Amino acid sequence: MDFSFTEEQQMIRDTAEAFLAEVSSSEAVRAAMVTEQGYDDAVWQRITSEMYWQAIHIPEEYGGMGLGYIELAAMLEQMGRYLLCSPFYATVCLASNALLVAGSEEQKAEYLTKICEGKLTATLAYTGANGQWDANAVELLASKEGEAYQLNGTLRYVPDGHTADLLIVAARTPGSEGEQGISLFAIPADTAGIDRQWSPTMDQTRKQAEIHFNQVSVADMALMGEEGNAWPELAKIIQLATVAVAAEQMGGAQQILDATVAYTKERVQFGRPVAGFQAVKHQAADMMLKAEVSRSAVYYAACVAEEALHGGDLADQLAEAASVAKAYCSDAYFQNTATAIQLHGGVGFTWEYDVHLYFKRAKSSEIFLGNGAYHREKVAQLILD
Repeated sequence: MDFSFTEEQQMIRDTAEAFLAEVSSSEAVRAAMVTEQGYDDAVWQRITSEMYWQAIHIPEEYGGMGLGYIELAAMLEQMGRYLLCSPFYATVCLASNALLVAGSEEQKAEYLTKICEGKLTATLAYTGANGQWDANAVELLASKEGEAYQLNGTLRYVPDGHTADLLIVAARTPGSEGEQGISLFAIPADTAGIDRQWSPTMDQTRKQAEIHFNQVSVADMALMGEEGNAWPELAKIIQLATVAVAAEQMGGAQQILDATVAYTKERVQFGRPVAGFQAVKHQAADMMLKAEVSRSAVYYAACVAEEALHGGDLADQLAEAASVAKAYCSDAYFQNTATAIQLHGGVGFTWEYDVHLYFKRAKSSEIFLGNGAYHREKVAQLILD
């Protein structure tokens, strides 16, 4: 595939870079990440009102900009570069995609419109305590009780789950296993019986939560799609989210390369900048290779994701493209940050430098939605099938 940005896409990328350089500086990230909420309300309001990023790929009939997944990936690349602390990923790459893929027209009209207006944050929650990322991760139980459903159980590793206004949750019929019996529900976070707790993690720049459901009653209208048969839709939502996190990883891999090259040009050893030593050049070249290959994988996957959302010819390749991108970007980002720590020498993991923030985000995003080994196994199974 011969891919290059259009003039409009390049403008979106450049605008995102300039804006994030202003609002997501090292000082701003450090101030936001130590709060339980995890982001600055004023910055989020600027994103939703001035930049209108939350509406980037939502169709115009719901108040969105009607752009595509390539434009979304271009913005996510910059967010990964600047470690943006915000509910953007949870709201746009998880919940909005879930509504676009599985929501009814009524649900889309109600929730997507509010997201575009900046009045609603949301997230997707489907994983239980077993540490898996496929259909077996769904452990929350949903029992039919007359004209409603009763939900019981615990959801973990939910991005921004403690602050989101809307929860899109996956639950299964009691006694079902694997891909069978899974349903999706769109539930206001203040529904009676829902208890949300922030879960502190190694990566302070992206908050996660644990959500407990104790006899939570939800009406039929909360059901998204067909009862008990939502796995195909959920799988597609996860694949779209996987492409999105890979785009962030790619941006982070590039940024840590740029920061490391700049530092080695300034650090003097034996009377010369360490960037001039051949061993350092070789490591920097390896970092650059990883960043560039990551970019190719991500933007190909973004092209496939765009067609998957609109029924294009490449739609059936989404699972493979998403796993290839996530597998490579997970390894590349973590390896680049690990190399950066070494090339920064003794200060590499000190609090004063930002390298450790990228290292922690790299490890967190590597595990989220499956690490490289998990996705390489998925690709192998797709080839065999």
